[in-house]
Amino acid sequence: YFSVLAVVLRTNNNSPWTDEFDKIELSCLIESISTTNPRIEWKKITSEGPSYVYFDKKISGDLENRAVIREPATLLITNATRLDTAKYRCEVTAADDQKSFDEIEIDLVVRVKPVVPKCSVPKSVPFGKSAELSCVEEEGFPKSQYQWFKNREEIPDDPKTSLKFFNSSYTLNAETGTLKFIAVRKEDAGEYFCRAKNNAGYAECPPQQMEVYNIDVVGIVLGALVVAIVLLCITVGICCAYKRGFFSSQKQTGNNYKVPAKGDGVDYVRTEDEV
Repeated sequence: YFSVLAVVLRTNNNSPWTDEFDKIELSCLIESISTTNPRIEWKKITSEGPSYVYFDKKISGDLENRAVIREPATLLITNATRLDTAKYRCEVTAADDQKSFDEIEIDLVVRVKPVVPKCSVPKSVPFGKSAELSCVEEEGFPKSQYQWFKNREEIPDDPKTSLKFFNSSYTLNAETGTLKFIAVRKEDAGEYFCRAKNNAGYAECPPQQMEVYNIDVVGIVLGALVVAIVLLCITVGICCAYKRGFFSSQKQTGNNYKVPAKGDGVDYVRTEDEV
């Protein structure tokens, strides 16, 4: 007798998922009810609180023009978007039943395929120095995981698990997409690209070449020595020029001409020009 006078709901799937732009059904099945015309409502539950998506026999809110009700209470989203990822609550009120209200909650996930990630690969790195390669993709949902490839071959998370990468010294973070070389070797030179992937699919950035070159220590030392010698020569030359008076700032002119001192035993005769 109680079951006849009680509204009871169930769902075929309380955690459905779909890919973006596909359709998805949120099932709300009425197992028992006595009321002829129950009130059916759907609400979307977010961090900002609940909002109606079906009320007074009309689709509303975020799902307007993108959903329909399948009798008696199932909600069919015909074109799901990433913003539809949320919890949804089906509520049925049956006024003529002793247990006049029941509800079920459904957690919907709309998966979004990653877009082409942004990759950064240094063009050239000195032998024995560190290097960092980065890969970022922010559109995919669930959050993307990352893989790195060298010359079209996947780089393992642990270099010790592969004969080809056994002697390489690097760390690879699949969560952040960073590939860090502690000390690059000649064998690390090659063509690198990154793949961002999740359950909805994957995307790759274009390959980029990384070169590894040797640092010419002898050449650097000789170059510095040549520069030091040139600077020394310039300094010595300037000092000699000063000593020889090439940089004297005073010139003998009519305004600063000094009369020569009278010599011992010589009479000095003033000319007309000196008057």
